[in-house]
Amino acid sequence: MAKIEPTVAPPPPPASEPEPTSASPVVTQSSPPAAPSYAAPQPTLAPAPPIKDAPASAVEPRQLDQLSRIEEKAARIEEKFARYEAVLTRAEASLERSAGKVDSAVGALDIGGIRNEIAALRQRVDATPRAGTLFTTAIVTAVLTVLLTILVLKFGVPGLFGGLLPQ
Repeated sequence: MAKIEPTVAPPPPPASEPEPTSASPVVTQSSPPAAPSYAAPQPTLAPAPPIKDAPASAVEPRQLDQLSRIEEKAARIEEKFARYEAVLTRAEASLERSAGKVDSAVGALDIGGIRNEIAALRQRVDATPRAGTLFTTAIVTAVLTVLLTILVLKFGVPGLFGGLLPQ
């Protein structure tokens, strides 16, 4: 649940505060109206220091309380910012280490050796039989297996058993 804090309205200005002085030149009745000047403004005297009507102890405790809460929140925000900054710094360092490792791996990579290995592998693949050769071998193997099985059943294996089929 969010904490709702009261707002503090600025205190009304004291009634005894003097009117601010203007830095514009005074024009008399006898002189003609001045044309607008685009020159740099004339230096003026420094403003008088503010007059303190009330002592510092007259500040409301409620305002001091709210000010201290605001300062605490600002401190927490600064701590979070510092933590995020530390995390980002570590991430940046890790990324730089990884980039260094990739650079060293690329430098150690032997492109010519890899090219030779790929060429040797391509020669081995090209030397393997294709589908037509494999089907022909399978058919020849099946036919020879059937013929040999019939011969063994008809004549038997000499020295082990005789023929199983009638002659």
